[in-house]
Amino acid sequence: MSTDTAGGNADPAVRPFRVDMAEEAIVDLRRRIAAWRPPEREPVDDQSQGVQLATVQDLANYWATEYDWRRCEAKLNTLPQFMTEIDGLDVHFIHVRSPQRSALPLIVSHGWPGSIIEQLKIIEPLTDPAGHGGSTSDAFDVVIPSLPGLPENP
Repeated sequence: MSTDTAGGNADPAVRPFRVDMAEEAIVDLRRRIAAWRPPEREPVDDQSQGVQLATVQDLANYWATEYDWRRCEAKLNTLPQFMTEIDGLDVHFIHVRSPQRSALPLIVSHGWPGSIIEQLKIIEPLTDPAGHGGSTSDAFDVVIPSLPGLPENP
């Protein structure tokens, strides 16, 4: 499958993609997070019943008031992103090629409730290991798909 969009011989099933969040969507998301009604506090003082309410409330507050959605959007848009259809479902992915011609392809997946955002920090060391103290023979062309159906899938 070719993703050479600049050369004019791109696979028509693979389309370039950019994150473009409408300001109204960000405002609405912040409003919905702030309006969240938490459950009752857990009856134990440890994590034996899952993530504690105080932690979830702190996280919700961070996402509603502090998280820089535009910085995240800009960071993603520095990377080559694409969409393709697989079994009738649009799938978003990042595809960063190594400068090393002998680089092997590597698919990096995330779990739930994870996100492609967690994988961004490993792109450069994998595509340019020599620039990070490794050997050029350890280089990879990295593909990071957004798993369909998960919240961050654009």
